[in-house]
Amino acid sequence: MTRTMLAALVALTLGPAAAQETPVAAEVLTGWRAEAGARIAGLRLRLAPGWKTYWRAPGDTGIPALFDWSRSDNVQDVRVMWPAPKVYVVGGLTTIGYADEVVLPLEITPRDADRPVTLRASVDLGVCKNICVPASLAFDAVMSGPGAPDAAISAALDARPLTGAEAGLSALACRVSPIADGLRVEARIDLPDTGSPEAVVIEPGQPGIWVAEAAVLRDGGVLTAVTEMVGPTAVPFDLDQAAMTVTVIGSDRAVEIAGCPAP
Repeated sequence: MTRTMLAALVALTLGPAAAQETPVAAEVLTGWRAEAGARIAGLRLRLAPGWKTYWRAPGDTGIPALFDWSRSDNVQDVRVMWPAPKVYVVGGLTTIGYADEVVLPLEITPRDADRPVTLRASVDLGVCKNICVPASLAFDAVMSGPGAPDAAISAALDARPLTGAEAGLSALACRVSPIADGLRVEARIDLPDTGSPEAVVIEPGQPGIWVAEAAVLRDGGVLTAVTEMVGPTAVPFDLDQAAMTVTVIGSDRAVEIAGCPAP
């Protein structure tokens, strides 16, 4: 059985909604207009006690969120700015996400900055407690005028991962080599300790790529992470290393680094 087939079987086990009530609710925080004309808003997700939802790269068996902004008016682009997540290990499986409540800041670029923005959107996501179930939420809001500062959005923006420069990154390189059904990626990260335990997530920056949980080893100031990537055709493929994202998630802080050049 290939990794791709295994991932599909795992996804099927998450499909039937054993709970009839959706244990997550969404609320739009309308936020404010930035100086450049973009709207800074937020999507608050409130979870029932004991439930969790996922970060953009959800881990072993998670369900990544899928947003649909297409019914919105005067919206050119929406960028989700993810706060630093937590790493959860349950039954030997690692997932990455949030418990209780999370605010996802949204940077909304209007087509016309002088007109109101009407957000009509939905998100398909996964939520887990003793079981994992899919959830689909619709939300909408009208945003006009300057708006006002929002403490919840500001706190979520402050909770985003540090950049490499902010965290003291001195070097990063990824060695990529072919394997039978894809690629092996070894990242060497010269970075001060972010708090034990540390997890490393390596995102390929292109769709349709399955990524294994990275094996992580710290030796002094150097963190090494090794993972494997498998594409839809289960053969080696070209990887744009400039499009990659490497995120280190420690118990004290998270660090997000764009790109991972060859040594």
